[in-house]
Amino acid sequence: MANPRCGSLATILVLFSFQAALLQGAAQIPVVSQNLVTDNVSVVEGETAIISCRVKDNDDSVIQLLNPNRQTIYFRDMRPLKDARFQLVNFSDNELRVSLSNVSLSDEGRYVCQLYTDPPQEAYADITVLVPPGSPLIDARDEVLSEGNETEMTCTAMSSKPAATIRWMKGDKELPGKPKVELTYDRMYTVTSRLTFTVNKEDDGVPVVCIVDHPAVKDFQAQKYLEVQYKPEVKIMVEFPQGLTREGENLELSCQAKGKPQPQRVNWVKVDDDVPSHAVITGADLYIENLNKSYNGTYRCVAANSLGESYDDYILYVYDAPTTTTTPTPTTATTSTFITTSSSSSLHPEASQDSRAGEGTPRTVDHAVIGGVVAVVVFAMLCLLIVLGRYFARHKGTYFTHEAKGADDAADADTAIINAEGGHTNSDEKKEYYI
Repeated sequence: MANPRCGSLATILVLFSFQAALLQGAAQIPVVSQNLVTDNVSVVEGETAIISCRVKDNDDSVIQLLNPNRQTIYFRDMRPLKDARFQLVNFSDNELRVSLSNVSLSDEGRYVCQLYTDPPQEAYADITVLVPPGSPLIDARDEVLSEGNETEMTCTAMSSKPAATIRWMKGDKELPGKPKVELTYDRMYTVTSRLTFTVNKEDDGVPVVCIVDHPAVKDFQAQKYLEVQYKPEVKIMVEFPQGLTREGENLELSCQAKGKPQPQRVNWVKVDDDVPSHAVITGADLYIENLNKSYNGTYRCVAANSLGESYDDYILYVYDAPTTTTTPTPTTATTSTFITTSSSSSLHPEASQDSRAGEGTPRTVDHAVIGGVVAVVVFAMLCLLIVLGRYFARHKGTYFTHEAKGADDAADADTAIINAEGGHTNSDEKKEYYI
């Protein structure tokens, strides 16, 4: 009975002899990959790589796969190499496909597909092992920031291959960082990015995100929320009245103050004077009853926290109390309205002008009424002109007297006068002398 170990050894010897002959032929003739094709492979460390040697129009030639050290991994469908991570996926006349599981950095390199033809052919598949970085680490120089100050943050992505790329985002805005790449002893890369920027009060609670881009990972990031302290923001709100402040009315003001830390105290003062003695201050509210003009001035709300104080001003101007006037009901459309307007202005001069600076009761003189009166006057004048024109037109013409009757047949002027009918018998009385 034949020894199995001897048979296996014989197979290996034949294989090596075949490879030696192939290499000798390859040394004599240039390698031309005409029918044999393969692909480069990128694989993440620890995952599985697939190497495929494909033949177009194969003529029953033998296909084999070699590792970067040119050791045979598969000869046809046989695996001489004692590495169980290599497994046959597919073998046919046109393809030899092999998987390599649990890939490590030591597996990186150039693998060779060989086709035993005359001359022999080779194709090369480069395996690149990708090593993802560790979880990014983000570090801030200042835990609590003050408005207007500059701060610095760093983000580190360690032990990756190839080197990672780091981007920064503050809210929805991208900020530029300064990267630094270091190559470690184990052929890994460590990347550190440094970010410097100035904060304002709007940045409070905004996330700063460090985003790591690497072909082995997606959506790899770390973030840190900003905590920004700022001075109070102060705003005075008028609760009452909604319109103008008039004598005898009440005034209610509310002071809204927001800051970080929150203001601990809110004060009301009157600029260059004292707050009225009967004014009531309750927390952030100011209440003054029965206003008069002696209360005019600037009222200021002041709020403070550990970063400083801020204030807002309200300028109080007390206007005259409104006056009430009764307008008589007009009896005649145009004339009566005009007379009513005039009398209202003369009896109550204060009604035709504002008792306050800028605003007040509307004027009693109605411009529409004045316009109507003017229109009526113009219309009356036009009618008068038309009547006069027609009158003169009717009395216009040629007038004949009886003194010239019979003058047409006279030979001269004297005869015409004598012949004219006028009841004159004495011709001497009818003579007229012309000079």
